[in-house]
Amino acid sequence: MALSKEQEQFYQTTLDMTRKQITDLNTQIEEELAKVKERLAELQNAKNAAKQIYDGACKMLGVEND
Repeated sequence: MALSKEQEQFYQTTLDMTRKQITDLNTQIEEELAKVKERLAELQNAKNAAKQIYDGACKMLGVEND
């Protein structure tokens, strides 16, 4: 079934718009993912620092580090 010029133009416009939407969404996903990775790294660093303090306190008290 052949498309009329109007139908072809409609579908081409739809194709172009949705391609741009997908590209924009992919960009947003990557930006959000980068933020999450950065926050996870911050939390991991804080956790490691707390573990070092906890380990030091255990040693000073002579108790087992769980």
